[in-house]
Amino acid sequence: MRFFKIIFAVIFITTFVFIFSSNAADVAKIGVVDLKRILDNSSAGKSALAELTKQGKKMEGELEKRKAEIEEIQKSMERQAAVMSKAAREEKNRELQIKIYDIKNLEKKYKSELRKSERKKFIKIQKEVFSVTREIGKKEGYLIIFDKNVAIYVPKTLDLTDKVIQEYNAGYKK
Repeated sequence: MRFFKIIFAVIFITTFVFIFSSNAADVAKIGVVDLKRILDNSSAGKSALAELTKQGKKMEGELEKRKAEIEEIQKSMERQAAVMSKAAREEKNRELQIKIYDIKNLEKKYKSELRKSERKKFIKIQKEVFSVTREIGKKEGYLIIFDKNVAIYVPKTLDLTDKVIQEYNAGYKK
């Protein structure tokens, strides 16, 4: 009789453990996504980076052209300094200062435009990545998916970044 009680208790405890451990496994499905890696490795991220680089080089070329003009004016002033009157020298110097001021303002404007464009592209990509991540989460039954920057330690098994990149690239190509 005692033997049957022990067997019954073991079966009951085993059944209890299996029931609750299987439910706990479903509840604790957690994933992590590295947004920076997605931006660096996805087709959309690479495309955005190429566009921003192209835009930056164009702006840089324009600034270099204007700086060359200033250098030319400075050289011209140095050559003609001996024959120029004081009033003409002051006029040329004032023109030079205005051009330098204009270049500094243009440089600030270009930097601002570049940052604005970068932020716009980043937000657009981020929204698309979040959408893809939500779909993966719903489809595969994840309880929660974090950005990797929020977590202190994450095992590789929880990292969904590669899967998100694949699905995002597939949608981006379409």
